Formats: sequence, C-alpha cells, structure tokens
Amino acid sequence: MNDDHDLDLAVRLLAGTPTHEGRDPALLGQWARTASEFGRRMTVRHQAVRVVERDGGLEAGLFARYRSRPPVVEVYADTVARAERLVAERGWRHWFPEGSVRAAALAHEQAHAWLHHAPVRAEFKRALGHTALRLGRRRLYAYVAGADEIAAHAYAQTACGLGRSPLLLTEALAAAVSLESEN
Repeated sequence: MNDDHDLDLAVRLLAGTPTHEGRDPALLGQWARTASEFGRRMTVRHQAVRVVERDGGLEAGLFARYRSRPPVVEVYADTVARAERLVAERGWRHWFPEGSVRAAALAHEQAHAWLHHAPVRAEFKRALGHTALRLGRRRLYAYVAGADEIAAHAYAQTACGLGRSPLLLTEALAAAVSLESEN
C-alpha cells in the first residue's frame, strides 16, 4: 500500500515539473514507476566525497546538494533537524528511524552523482524509453525532467532501509515550512 502512495507522490512530482504540462497521466505513471524501479536496483559506486554541514537549507528547500567540482556534498543541518522533528511530530519513526534523514540525504546525493556517469545516464534514459529522435531502428533517448529525483529518492529509501520514500518527507516538510512561514 505504501508503494502506491509513494508512486502517487512521484507522479505528482513529474506532473508539477514544467516540461510535463499536459502529458498523459498514464505516461507520467509509467515514468515514475520506471524511475523508482531503476533507483531501487541501482548499485552506486561510492566515491570519496567531502561532506560539509551548512545552514540555510530550509529557505532554499534543500536537505543536501551535490557539487561535482570539487566533489562535495553540502548537508543542510537546519533542514535535517526540522525534518527529524517533523518525523517525530507525525509519528513516522517506524518509517524514518532516528538519524535516517541525514543518511537518506547523503544517499540521495550519492545517487545523483552516480546518475551523472554517462553509461548510467544512458541506461536510465533507455529504461525510461522517452524517444527524442528516431532514425529507422536507431533511437536517441531524451532526458525526463524530474525522473532523476524519483530514482534518487528510491535509491535512498532502499539504501537506508526506510519504510517510505524520502519523497514523502520532502513534500511534508515543504508543506510544514510553508505553513510556518505564513504564521
């Protein structure tokens, strides 16, 4: 049942992505399912990456960010702390154990770094099957905006053994922060 709810969140993420206005919801569902499955199956080769703690993530809507040059992951301590409080407030500890928010943020960024490798990116595009150009039997596969986010969330869920996709937490935190800023 949670898989269906997480898939609904993934479809909403794609539907809210600017390049997907007017796309068939069934196609968005297919891409969301494929990206989730790809992320769950990914075997990420971990690289030595410096991790830096920062604040300011709540305002930017970020848990963490990967930068490739030089390779560094910025973890936003304020966002992680607020998300941990939200997990406790919502009674979601069975899905997101103590400390898993930071671990999931790091795994998510590792997945993004891995998806930047050309062979992995090409495999991902083939799996999604979004054709940009076809010449006879040859196809050029296109990037699907937002699909990498879904794959990275699915990878983080699997890598950290979470009961739900971190996408749930991301969406809930955005809503909570928005509500708090209105008050």
